[in-house]
Amino acid sequence: MKILLDAMGGDYAPLAAMEGAARAVKELGVEVVLCGDENRIRALASEKNIPMNGISVLHTTEVITMEDQPTDVVKSKKNCSMALGLEALKNGEGDAFVSAGNSGALLVGATMIPRRIKGIKRAAMAPILPTAAGHAILMDGGANVECRPEMLEQFGIMGSIYMEKVMELNMPRVALINNGAEECKGRELEQEAYALMKKADINFIGNIEGREIPAGIADVLVTDGFTGNIVLKLYEGMGKFFAGKMKELFSGVGKLGGLFMMDKLSNFKDTFDYKKVGGAVLLGIAKPVIKAHGSSDGEAFFHAVRQAKNCVDGRVCETITEALAARKTAEQSGE
Repeated sequence: MKILLDAMGGDYAPLAAMEGAARAVKELGVEVVLCGDENRIRALASEKNIPMNGISVLHTTEVITMEDQPTDVVKSKKNCSMALGLEALKNGEGDAFVSAGNSGALLVGATMIPRRIKGIKRAAMAPILPTAAGHAILMDGGANVECRPEMLEQFGIMGSIYMEKVMELNMPRVALINNGAEECKGRELEQEAYALMKKADINFIGNIEGREIPAGIADVLVTDGFTGNIVLKLYEGMGKFFAGKMKELFSGVGKLGGLFMMDKLSNFKDTFDYKKVGGAVLLGIAKPVIKAHGSSDGEAFFHAVRQAKNCVDGRVCETITEALAARKTAEQSGE
């Protein structure tokens, strides 16, 4: 398996991507193609003693920065590491693409180059959230601020497939984030989406309120990108808040007790650590695309590559395509 990795995206480029790639080759058995400035990459590999076995370089001359407009990836910066990496993905030169670069540019580039799966209205940014039951996938985490009911229905279908194929959950529970549990709650968007999701071939359990999300009663959390991004950022902020408060509370206990509690605290903190998750998959794109956190270090890039590998192994994109085709056939036959 060959994973394309944007070496020039992220706060610590290209070193962090190179460190993650070297570890992925060693521990995951994948090949990695680093997309970026070859001279800079090879000089850094020599300087930092980073092994390049199993790693090749796709040379690029430009970089999409966080200040660039999202459309620059397909207009004024067609030779950037992100654009050429996505082009290589489209042409079958790799099985998945990972980037910690400009989120908007990645969404535009993925939509315009490898493109969306036929029949998908919008691709969704799908981060993984820790819950009391394990993990849940958030559909959408910020890609689509305004949505239509049929888009939310598709988010539920795609999220269900991901949780089944990658997270290995049987019959993932799909819920619609709303301001009440009753079917009549919410805006027109949520009410119409509820009606569609009841009929969809998913394990739809109804509405879920924000306070119920951490309890883990649902595995797939469906909402528009505006609400989803608020949920995501609140989750991240509360994780840091609780970790800090717990550290403060237990800092005064005895040395042995303190060591015991710090270990427990570290484990708790890890559940909120984006480095351990890898990134947010762009569900709805024809081939696996992973958005890693902008401040990803080598460990985070390693887990993003692992996540990309799992998407390929789980045939996530193919399964979504097949599910949509089967649904269309059923609709045409009147079933």
